[in-house]
Formats: sequence, structure tokens, C-alpha cells
Amino acid sequence: MRSNRGKLIALLFLLPFAVFFIAFQIAPLVWVAVNSLRAGDAWGLGNFAEILDSPFYRQAIRYSLEISIWSSLIGLLIAVLGSYSLRQVDSRLRDFVMAFANMTSNFAGVPLAFAFIIILGFNGAITLLLKQAGIIEDFNLYSKTGLIILYTYFQIPLGVMLLYPAFDALREDWRESAALLGANHWQFWRYIGIPVLTPALLGTFVILLANALGAYATVYSLTTGNFNVVPIRIAGLVSGDVFLDPNMASALAMFLVGLMTLITLAHQWLLRRSYHVQK
Repeated sequence: MRSNRGKLIALLFLLPFAVFFIAFQIAPLVWVAVNSLRAGDAWGLGNFAEILDSPFYRQAIRYSLEISIWSSLIGLLIAVLGSYSLRQVDSRLRDFVMAFANMTSNFAGVPLAFAFIIILGFNGAITLLLKQAGIIEDFNLYSKTGLIILYTYFQIPLGVMLLYPAFDALREDWRESAALLGANHWQFWRYIGIPVLTPALLGTFVILLANALGAYATVYSLTTGNFNVVPIRIAGLVSGDVFLDPNMASALAMFLVGLMTLITLAHQWLLRRSYHVQK
């Protein structure tokens, strides 16, 4: 009786979260999925066929993937090096850097775009200094390369915050035992460090990729909606900047959902494979 009462109380406390989750996560996703199948007055896969046939929409998907993947990989690499380095420094400096990473992970949108225009725009401070030094001839912040740099900036703090706790799994006595058995630094990381960190690395990459694929405010503020990526196209179709077509916007949104589903499934498969290899 007491056990059943405890379960009932737990379910009652879970009810507000369940209502919130269904209302703001499941219901909108179902609405988008249903409306993505409506093209005009007909139902079917016409919107998806138009996306695949349109060079414009295919370019938006390609640009979104390229920017997201490269910024996630670069951000992940820098985050790994940064998280590992934080483990080797004094606790006060470590606490300061973690607090700074927490703050900068929320620095996005219009302020971030404005900051990058000031320092890396056509007449930005750093751009002019690099030109005067002869290091670069020209740099376009509003290009794909510029957006990769911009996306990488807000990926790094998030990556550090996600990966820093993962290094707790690496015990110092493992390194000492490996050294006593004759393993060098590279062999330790090849056979012990990287396999232990693999689940955290893969999970962080998936989160960074999702963060980049869905980014809208920063790229819109920087390019005023003139760069062809999927979030910009979805916003344009919903707001009616060129023409209003929420059903096509829903289809593009389902493309993002499908991409993230495939990436998540690949992530789970790699995790299971890594687990079996370690066993």
C-alpha cells in the first residue's frame, strides 16, 4: 500500500511536466508533421518533392549541413583541448573560465552578430589589423567561412561545459598504471583515454550539431536574412517575406527533424559499437 501510494504521488508530481512537454513539444511537432503533408488543397508528399527538386532549397540544406558540421567539429576539438587544459590548472582560474564559458554560451543573437561585425566585418578592428600586417588580403564575414567562424564561437563554451565533467571518468592511477606497463602518452590516449571519452564526445557532437542546425537569430542579425540556410528559409515562409507558405516551412522543419533523427540513430549505433569493443 505504501509503495503504491509513493508511486501515485510521484505520478502526480510528474503530471505538470507531462502536460508542459505534450503542449510545447509533442503537439507542435505533430502539427508541423501534419501540415508538411499538405500542399495547397491536396495531401501528399508534394512539399518534400518540391524541396528535393529545387536547387534553392537543396542549397539551403547543404549550407546548413556544411556550416553546422564544420563548426561542431572545430568547436568540439577546441572544447576537448580546453576542457583537458582546465583540469591541469589552478582551481580559481578553472572556476573563472567555467563561469565565463557559462556566460558566453548565452551570448548569441543580435549582440553576438554586432560584436562580430565590429571586430571581423569589412572594416572590423581585427580585419583591418590583419590587412595592414599583410596576413590576409580580404575577409568576408558574411560568407560561409565567416558564418563557420561565428557558429564556432558559440559552440566552444557549450562544448566546454558539456565535456568538462566527462574528464572525471579519467582516473590518474590509470595513467600511472599505463606508464608503469610501458605505455607512452599517445598509447594511453589511444587505448584508454579516447575510448573512455567516446560516449561524451559523440553526445557533445550531436548536441552541438543540433544547436547549429537550429540557429536563427545570430545568422539573421548578421546577414539580415540574405544567407540561404534552412532556418532563414523557414522563417521567410512563415512570415511571408517573399510569399506565405507555412506548409512548405513545415516540410523544411521536418527535414531538420529527419536529419537530427538520423544523426541521433547513428550516435546510438556508434555508442553500442564502442561499448561492445570496450567489452
